[in-house]
Amino acid sequence: MNLFTESNLSPEVLQAIGDLGFVEPTEIQKQTIPFISTDTRDLIALAATGTGKTAAFSLPILDMIDDSSRKIQLLVLCPTRELCLQITKDIKNYTKYLKNIKTTAVYGGSSIMDQIRSLRDKPQIIVGTPGRVIDMIGRKALDFSDVQWVVLDEADEMLSMGFKDDLETILSETPETKQTFLFSATMSKEVERISKNYLTNPHRISVGSINAVKKNIKHEYYVVGYRQKKDALKRLIDSNPNQYSIIFCRTRMETQEIADFLMQNGYAADALHGDLSQAQRDTVMKKFRLKNIDILVATDVAARGLDVDSLTHVIHFSLPDDPEVFVHRSGRTGRAGKDGISMALIKPEESRKLKQIKSETKIEMTEKNIPTGEEIIKAQVGGVFEKLFTEHENVFDFDQSLIPDLTNFTKEQLVHQLLQFQLKEMATYYQNRNDITEQKFSRDEKPSRRERGRDRERGSERSGDRRERSDRSSKPRRKNEDMVRFFFNLGKRDQLKKMDMLEIINKATSKSKKRADIGDIEILDKFSFFEIEKSFKNEVMSGLSDMKFRGKEMRAEVAN
Repeated sequence: MNLFTESNLSPEVLQAIGDLGFVEPTEIQKQTIPFISTDTRDLIALAATGTGKTAAFSLPILDMIDDSSRKIQLLVLCPTRELCLQITKDIKNYTKYLKNIKTTAVYGGSSIMDQIRSLRDKPQIIVGTPGRVIDMIGRKALDFSDVQWVVLDEADEMLSMGFKDDLETILSETPETKQTFLFSATMSKEVERISKNYLTNPHRISVGSINAVKKNIKHEYYVVGYRQKKDALKRLIDSNPNQYSIIFCRTRMETQEIADFLMQNGYAADALHGDLSQAQRDTVMKKFRLKNIDILVATDVAARGLDVDSLTHVIHFSLPDDPEVFVHRSGRTGRAGKDGISMALIKPEESRKLKQIKSETKIEMTEKNIPTGEEIIKAQVGGVFEKLFTEHENVFDFDQSLIPDLTNFTKEQLVHQLLQFQLKEMATYYQNRNDITEQKFSRDEKPSRRERGRDRERGSERSGDRRERSDRSSKPRRKNEDMVRFFFNLGKRDQLKKMDMLEIINKATSKSKKRADIGDIEILDKFSFFEIEKSFKNEVMSGLSDMKFRGKEMRAEVAN
């Protein structure tokens, strides 16, 4: 029985969603469809991505749209082009048998003139990104004077992307009599503020709490120093074979760097971030949906609108600042009733941030050790059998006579030989590498007591600078003949962090066609040290001379 029939939707809408295989409404749909159908109040609905929000707000509105009018009656605003296109596609599917209802998408990254021409169909529904909608308002291509419903979808992400002013401008173009529906995965302070300013006495619907996505998701975290994070990430991927995953990073630069690292190591991976052109983004997302790549490295913003139900893992290469974003990331796995795994790489100095996430979300997280080479090979063996015993379609005719005489092999010997052949490269790789231990991270990452107290023990700031610099530079170091070590004039007092230093170095060398190999980075109290390929020596020094960090001049010189 199709339980949507109990929602009083029109026969045409029921037929369309029946064609799509909709049988039972999701929780957000059960609560939202009856409310929108019968109530005139505004609405705040909190629900995670992938819970059926588009159907929740659009199905009841489709029954109320006046299809004899050629005025815009429903405006849906969302943060990204991908989500815009997904919502438009969904609504067009729902209106399959409502021939007089038209929907048009307006978004950046495509010809604005083509989109203006598409408005000649006189759509009743506009789905758009804030920036492009503002552009069209400026060109007087959109008239929202007859809008009856406004939906702010992924409101938290639109605000975090800086669309606050655009949203306010767009909402000011709509009638005061409209109904406004705000959908969000998280209820941030900015979302709360805009709801108070632009919604009137809103009804609230919350599907689950911040903890709702955790029921079938196992949460793990791994303590690892910054220098070992890439190697640790590789080990996590290798110890979880046959995964289909998203790796979340904080910045565009980090996202591309990690994707490049994985591709160089032979993984079917690619990056998704804001620096890509729209054509590049479309290509990456198509490859991921088709599983031509099975690892997507993405920023939080870029991953919005990516609707994939079969993710096995989410890996937090870098922790987000907001605990709810951590939950939202993790909730991308464990969908459609399947189990999922969320794995986080935690630097030792991030223990306080991790504690905050655990406290605010009530997530039970298990600390685990980075897998050893032996554990990885065992997991890989299991992965081979998992793939082997998956039902495969016969794609070619097989001549039994091609099988050689195997009578001299026992079953165990044959399996042993095949596994040795299959896993030879990976086993050789881990045989020649030391396993990663927590103690090693701590020594690498944490400053010594002497370093922490050095400035307090020195007399003047200038003499303290000279002595600390001399002391650090004179310590015996493992010499790398291909690298040059630089002294950098800013440090922790200037709020400089390792990721800042990486971005500074990459920006200074950005004119080079080749990506520079960066070695150790040491951020001290008043200055820092970093290593880079010798061939980039002059490029670094000239590049930094034109740059500033938080308004301060930057200077680098070769350390003796």
